[in-house]
Amino acid sequence: MVDISAIENSRRRIKEHIEPTPFVCSAVLSEICGVPVNLKLEHHQTTGSFKIRGATNAILRLTEAERARGVIAVSTGNHGRALAHAARAVGSKATICMSKLVPENKVSEIRRLGADVRIIGNTQDEAQEEVDRLVRDNGLVLLPPFDHPDIIAGQGTIGLEIVEAMPDVATILVPISGGGLAAGIAAAVKALRPQTRVIGVSMQRGAAMKASLDAGRPVLVEEVRTLADALGGGIGLDNKLTFAMCQTLLDDFVLLNESEIAAGIRHAYEKEREVIEGSGAVGVGALLASKIAGLHGPVAVLLTGRNIDMELHRRIVCGMNNPLEGEN
Repeated sequence: MVDISAIENSRRRIKEHIEPTPFVCSAVLSEICGVPVNLKLEHHQTTGSFKIRGATNAILRLTEAERARGVIAVSTGNHGRALAHAARAVGSKATICMSKLVPENKVSEIRRLGADVRIIGNTQDEAQEEVDRLVRDNGLVLLPPFDHPDIIAGQGTIGLEIVEAMPDVATILVPISGGGLAAGIAAAVKALRPQTRVIGVSMQRGAAMKASLDAGRPVLVEEVRTLADALGGGIGLDNKLTFAMCQTLLDDFVLLNESEIAAGIRHAYEKEREVIEGSGAVGVGALLASKIAGLHGPVAVLLTGRNIDMELHRRIVCGMNNPLEGEN
């Protein structure tokens, strides 16, 4: 497993490149839940999501020769944007492979950062096949979105900031897809405050980590459209790190339907004055839907990303609970 020493080293390595994002108290959520609720504003990072932490740490760990070869990853959007940004900062070139399910606003931002963008197939697993081919044929350096020690350690720096800002934190709600963020945060938090509950939150439509944890091994899931698009994709049948870490370190796992995700987005905008995407809203949505059993505070909720298509955002805040299907 990635341990706290690796996470602490990562913080020293990336501190000049990322923002130590603020906490804000949510008066409305605190009143609803009956315990203090604080929001960690990771969507305020340079690339609009927490992913800049892991991507920067991984890029900085490469040799000059590796950077010269170029880096590559599959992405649902936010990792690709972060990796393109981090690669450009050190004079490297990123190639990002994505499926047709990735929203165009995320694709265009990755292109703007100078990455070579390739849209392959209808799922992240299909896009991963192109990544594997380019690593094999062109010698590109693979920096995957979650199952990599430097990525996990970089994301884990958030856990250090949470405990420092909230020494008595009782519950942390973490959006989860492939598990890099949840694994890193849980590794840091459990080392410093083992009694804190770390709870993964995802969507009902294609939550690969939840399906894998339920099966006791990594499994394939159908990848479908969801408001929490950044949480889509599989965890890899050959998963080496994040499955085992989540299996060991997470205290619970909850799933939200599309209406509950939309409610989280809407609440963040109307009550917190924050624009966040579906993946970043699942923690808020879980609280609003009373899905956290035995909730104890203080609570830390991660708002992980803001890279939402603004027309989609408009439809949600105007009252549509499932705008992807045109249903209220």
